[in-house]
Amino acid sequence: MINGVVLALTASVAFAFTTTEQGPPQPTPAAQQASAQHEAAAAPLPAARPLRVTIPAIGVDAPLTDLVLQSDGHLAAPPETDANLAGWWAHGPSPGTRGTAIIAGHVDIPTGPAAFYNLGALHPGMRITIPREDGTTARFTIDAIDVYAATDFPDDKVYADTGRAELRLITCGGGFDRTRQQYKGNVVVSAHLTR
Repeated sequence: MINGVVLALTASVAFAFTTTEQGPPQPTPAAQQASAQHEAAAAPLPAARPLRVTIPAIGVDAPLTDLVLQSDGHLAAPPETDANLAGWWAHGPSPGTRGTAIIAGHVDIPTGPAAFYNLGALHPGMRITIPREDGTTARFTIDAIDVYAATDFPDDKVYADTGRAELRLITCGGGFDRTRQQYKGNVVVSAHLTR
């Protein structure tokens, strides 16, 4: 049940520490205020394990690993041994089914930028595709790109079931606190299934 784990998921997405002065791109105020021309939502697909996440606009083509909740209630992060790896919450909706599917990825790892480094450069209307184990591909259109402070993360807005097939891509962002050696928040991309 998604409502039982939203707080744990929020806290666990502060994955890695930046090693660059400039840091990853962050959504611009204009991108955050923009909204996509609402393309009609497609009917949900049957459940199937997602294999990859591709985002042509920023050159992402990353395999997906299963992510589960750890004993402390936090969502486990993808291993930091592969910069081009993301993960999906395997006990939630699979991408393309009714509900809000969650895919999380590192913005960077100790060796440098990772799969979701450029997530903050996306804009509403751009596309995300998820090839699935049953041979189908779930295609999503981005509705919004937001940055949320870790101390004020809107669980209900990000994780709520809207009654249609939706997707959230989550990574670290919102600036880097060098004193605490962690990101101050998260970049969240919201999208809906369009075919």
